[in-house]
Amino acid sequence: MSEPGGLRARKKAQTRGAIADAAIALFLARGFEQVSVSDIAATAEVSKPTLFRYFATKEDLILHRFADHNGEAARVVRDRPPDVAPMTALHRHFRAGLDRFEPVTGLNDHPQVVEFHRLVFGTPSLAARLTQYQLDDEEALAAALGPGIGPRLLAAQVIAVHRVLARGNWRKIADGRPAREVHPEAVVDADRAFAGLGRAAGES
Repeated sequence: MSEPGGLRARKKAQTRGAIADAAIALFLARGFEQVSVSDIAATAEVSKPTLFRYFATKEDLILHRFADHNGEAARVVRDRPPDVAPMTALHRHFRAGLDRFEPVTGLNDHPQVVEFHRLVFGTPSLAARLTQYQLDDEEALAAALGPGIGPRLLAAQVIAVHRVLARGNWRKIADGRPAREVHPEAVVDADRAFAGLGRAAGES
């Protein structure tokens, strides 16, 4: 016998996914400013109140892919083995993302992913909302690293490094280079950046 709660959860996830997919397809085809919430609701075959139950703002309709990673750096630090230093854990996590060509690292050359990032970085309201996500990540990471100004400064550096590395990778991809060609350079850049973070944290 299936669980009613489990079925409801799956249906909610399917509805959320359908709304997000419809929104992103429209945004990529027409541009963010040219698409209304009513357009998205009609395409996804839901009402506007239903849409807003899943996504509080129009920006969230596209940035949920970044929001899904919110707090990730803090989780990596909290869940690391006792014998692994925080910056080492974060370095390994970012490197693993590069090896998997995860879009959040900027190292993904699927055409829709490239255009998705172009849309986000090129739309002021989306870029501003993304900055707020990054500030939230910074707060969460600082809390995971510990009290005081030192962890707060280090958290700010970590989030800045993530942003710079991802944006640098995306720019190379957007210029037409394949992700597998960029990968070795991305690894070198990440190793150099996290080595600096390790020194700042007193881990080396």
